[in-house]
Amino acid sequence: MAEIYKPNTLDKEFREFWSKVNCLTVLDFPYDQRCDFVRSANNCVYGTNFVPYMHLLACDFRCKNLFEEHIFVTLFLILCFELLLFLSHVVRLYYTPALKAVSRMLHMNEHLAGVTIMALGNTLPDMFANMCAIYDDVPIFGNCLSSALFVTMFTGGLVCYLSPFQMSAYNTVRDLLFFIFGIMLLEFCIIREQGITIAECIIMITLYAIYITVNVLDVYFLKRTLKSLRREIDALYELPVSEEVKEKRSTVQKKYDLLSQNNRVTILQRKSNSDNTGTFGYMTKVGNVRVTIDMEANRNMHYTRASSKNHRLFQEFFSAILPIKMNEWRQATMLLRAYYIARAPVVFISVIYIPLVDYELQKNGWSKLLNCIQIFLNPAVTITMGKAMVFRDRSKLWYYNIPHDVQYGLYSLVVTVPIAIVVFFHSNTSAPPPYHWMFTIMNLTGSMFAIFQSATEITVITGVLGFMLKVPPDFMGATVLCVANSLGDLVANASMALQGYEKMAYAAAIGSPFFSILLGTGSVFAAKKLLGISTSMHNLIGSYGENAFVLLILGLLSTLLWTSVLNFNARRSVGIFSMSIYGLYIIFSILIKSEIIHPYNVDAFLTSSHA
Repeated sequence: MAEIYKPNTLDKEFREFWSKVNCLTVLDFPYDQRCDFVRSANNCVYGTNFVPYMHLLACDFRCKNLFEEHIFVTLFLILCFELLLFLSHVVRLYYTPALKAVSRMLHMNEHLAGVTIMALGNTLPDMFANMCAIYDDVPIFGNCLSSALFVTMFTGGLVCYLSPFQMSAYNTVRDLLFFIFGIMLLEFCIIREQGITIAECIIMITLYAIYITVNVLDVYFLKRTLKSLRREIDALYELPVSEEVKEKRSTVQKKYDLLSQNNRVTILQRKSNSDNTGTFGYMTKVGNVRVTIDMEANRNMHYTRASSKNHRLFQEFFSAILPIKMNEWRQATMLLRAYYIARAPVVFISVIYIPLVDYELQKNGWSKLLNCIQIFLNPAVTITMGKAMVFRDRSKLWYYNIPHDVQYGLYSLVVTVPIAIVVFFHSNTSAPPPYHWMFTIMNLTGSMFAIFQSATEITVITGVLGFMLKVPPDFMGATVLCVANSLGDLVANASMALQGYEKMAYAAAIGSPFFSILLGTGSVFAAKKLLGISTSMHNLIGSYGENAFVLLILGLLSTLLWTSVLNFNARRSVGIFSMSIYGLYIIFSILIKSEIIHPYNVDAFLTSSHA
């Protein structure tokens, strides 16, 4: 009687091969076998964000040699360039005005807005992406440290270089100490137990909640202090005039003026494009003059009771959606015209999809017909694309889910179309309606969705290029991919700094990585524990995580030092110094990849020799 064969571990591994293998491994296979591999590997489906690059190369383009492969990769690079244009355009013209509008509506000061709204807006998409990839074997903590080093040191230094400013001493020191304590606490928990427990995850999340609470209470007490000083000043004006009263009134007034600078976000006049057309060195010489605009005057600049509610309705609509302005085109050079042509698709997509609420513009960016269309178009597109791309069936590519998921977008029309009709008949083309501020919600969510998808797609493209160039995945994840993931932070912080909101930008440069490391990493670790996914210290930190940790701590401590020495004046020199710390990390990473030096982690050879 034949013996019944019992499957062993190797059989199980073979059956699970297609569910575990990385899609980019197809590049190591012969060209005639790649299409079958791509169609069988699960990662080629759920690892796709927007464009299925491997499927295009192997099955659609059917590349047969390296030359053809490089030709089509050039198309991917062009797409990457367009995505960079899209990212910068959305951040500069849509995301930053929404941040300022929301911050002002919530009566926040620049610092609180930076560590809350701006930090959450920059980091929530990355946190959500990490949650979706909890089954992937990537060094989450190590990559978060690398991203934190880039955001804090490089983008924070860039903010100081682009627009030197006077820091708030108390806020800066408090945030840096919280950041240092949080990183060291999480590092200690991981090293002590070779992993992290649910209780420690809760501690991390609680620490971040305490940090936010302290920031909110600080603004609350600031406002109470200002009210008290205002009452004291009014009382002093009622007293008989004397030298003592004058001196006391002057002292209290100076204190009030100093504190009122950090009271509430103000809408500043944006510098014209003519101020930024010189060389890079000229462009970065941003003055410290803060000119507050009259929002009410901008809002009602073209308002008139005599005109019809739909005066110049279609003319205004077509002028708004025109991707290239004729006056700019006539004055532009050939190179600038080429840039306008390349930017035209992203400008058109942005203006159709994202409502604009910008208090710096005439009528605050209001365009009646366009905004009424966006009332039902923006939610429908966001819901449909979000469901198809983020909450999709991972067994097939996202665009196959569109016919099924479009129903969720259509459901929103039941609510949004009547609202759009009411707004159309109630509003006027000459001035925005009183509820125009509500469009900020769609502005912010639409901008965040566009930024998240653009940055994610750029990350995927760079990952494909790195694998084709035989760059080790751990090195790519700790350097290039971390920078690609943080492009939104880079563009947003730089844009806010150039617009005169340096305190908000620098606060976000600290608040974003602090949120990502504590709340983002803590929630991912907790999810892994609850799902029974085993993690080791090396899997959490990776080969480059300890280097990022050491340099990040040194960078934060050096920031504490130079802020104290320079009386909290953020200068261009310290901006260059901060950026050089991240450059030092890149040098260390390259030397580690080249096996010239050893990383700052456990040396297996030394450990075994001393065992």
